[in-house]
Amino acid sequence: MRLVIARCSVDYVGRLTAHLPSAVRLLLVKADGSVSIHADGRAYKPLNWMSPPCVIAEAEGVWRVTNRADEQLIITIEDILHDSRHELGVDPGLRKDGVEAHLQVLLADRCDAIAEGLTLVRREYETGIGPVDLMCRDTDGSSVAIEIKRRGEIDGVEQLTRYLSRLDADPGLPHPVRGIFVAQAITPQARLLAADRGIACVTVDYDALRGLEPSIPTLF
Repeated sequence: MRLVIARCSVDYVGRLTAHLPSAVRLLLVKADGSVSIHADGRAYKPLNWMSPPCVIAEAEGVWRVTNRADEQLIITIEDILHDSRHELGVDPGLRKDGVEAHLQVLLADRCDAIAEGLTLVRREYETGIGPVDLMCRDTDGSSVAIEIKRRGEIDGVEQLTRYLSRLDADPGLPHPVRGIFVAQAITPQARLLAADRGIACVTVDYDALRGLEPSIPTLF
């Protein structure tokens, strides 16, 4: 990870345009290739970001971050106050709460509750930046990466997007690799982002999976 504190302005050029005026900000460049710009506020949420895979071109005073859709973050740096690099190693992943962990177990045994014809290949399939919950195969023999949350929000979609970018380069998997985001409830914002990333969304009923009542998953 590269950590830079700098006075800078930021312009996003893509489907829309956005501008962050000059201020001191934290710039994070992660090992997965993502770039995010943070203020000293807003909790964990960045002011702007670029998800991997993307390319960073550094010229004097300007970073150009370009993704595969040819969208750009143009970071104009006026003054660098701190610049350091840190090796964090492989993250063991988030320890899931009881409901989320149990959902993973139930769905590993009932892949048909996610989509008809899915068969399980492996639970906790390692991507190099963390394990995706379920790696499955569909009736066409293609790979399907499934990330499971109790409540589906934008962060979960971003997490699955990062995993998919790694799995696309995995020679041990049949290609193409597609993603399904599964949760008991999924926010409209997460659904919109998932659709933009080509990720399907499925909602499941926890009680129904435990055999308390029939479940009808919703696939978008």
